[in-house]
Amino acid sequence: MSAAGVGGSLPGPLVEPRHDLTADEVARYSRHLLLPEVGLDGQRRLAGAKVFVVGAGGLGAPVLTYLAAAGVGTIAVVDDDVVDHSNLHRQVLFGTDDVGRAKVDVTAERLRRINPHVRVLTHRTRVSPENALDLFRGYDLVIDGTDNFATRYLVNDACVILDLPYVWGSVFRFEGQVSIFWARYGPQYRDLYSEPPPPGLVPSCAEGGVLGALCAVVGATMATEAVKLVLGIGESLVGRLLTLDALSMRWRSFAIPVQEDTLRVRTLQEWPYEERCALPSAVPGGAAISVAELRDLVARGEVGRTVHVVDVREPFEHALGSVPGSVLVPSGRFAAAETRARLLEHERVVLYCKSGARSSTCLDLLRRDGHPDVRHLTGGFDAFDRARDVVGAAPGDVR
Repeated sequence: MSAAGVGGSLPGPLVEPRHDLTADEVARYSRHLLLPEVGLDGQRRLAGAKVFVVGAGGLGAPVLTYLAAAGVGTIAVVDDDVVDHSNLHRQVLFGTDDVGRAKVDVTAERLRRINPHVRVLTHRTRVSPENALDLFRGYDLVIDGTDNFATRYLVNDACVILDLPYVWGSVFRFEGQVSIFWARYGPQYRDLYSEPPPPGLVPSCAEGGVLGALCAVVGATMATEAVKLVLGIGESLVGRLLTLDALSMRWRSFAIPVQEDTLRVRTLQEWPYEERCALPSAVPGGAAISVAELRDLVARGEVGRTVHVVDVREPFEHALGSVPGSVLVPSGRFAAAETRARLLEHERVVLYCKSGARSSTCLDLLRRDGHPDVRHLTGGFDAFDRARDVVGAAPGDVR
């Protein structure tokens, strides 16, 4: 590989060949064994590989599926979430009967069913500065398919400290991106994105949507790059960003230069991940209202009487469930001055969306217009919905 890590050969296999394959494994991987670039030694390398996957979501699902099918010997997955109906169009490890179950539990069952020769380790937690190094240490590479900037910067920095290759991918609407960051041979994630975007500027898939099949394409590409790293074959994406526009079905590749002034952390405590990548719900100045406060307003019958609660999501989202007494005004209408003027007629206004991004943007617009008392719901309707599942439905709740 060249010094910049752009477009060159891999430095060599990550893993040495391990145990001999059983007759069942030889039959299972026969199409791999026919490939000169893989062969028996290559398959034994895969059997000895240890891969850590962050997130069992839209990208994690195809990544995990193909790693298990390929015979990667040890696969670890970390995810603290449960399966939701909204996951099912793209997170293909899960089915309708799995809704409400821990993603890591379902993932382990599916992967062991796909390939009983694979060891699956699960961590039902969130990656944090306190646990990242302990989670990743001892693995050959880390794959990250999460959809938030705080985790991406954290995973990158942990991999830099541990000198691990970091296979990264992202999807949004009809666009996908894939790269490998490996500071020893090329750029790190911070060379591509030196600073996180301002809160609310880049919506998540939950806010902007994503084509389900796109996750399979990008996830399979990430798995392919991981297998190539283990085997030491081909030309890697270290130093390159691969992008896909699924609407035009055009792939493009860009070099990622190493920036001289890129931050290289020495410890995971020196950079404030959550603060620098804060969700819009962390708006200062009393602009947020908590779920508990809003539930109390609902219970006391204040919504629609003394406080005007506005759902800024789309009509189909509102139809699936809403805060009792709230009215629907999709965020796209806030660009019109007349829409904002009508809301200025209400003395107290509370805005909410799915998780906080859209409502934060709408809040800013109303504040610029001079609204004296407008707030938005911390965590959005997702948080409101989770809370009532725990403490019971408020009067008039719609499911």
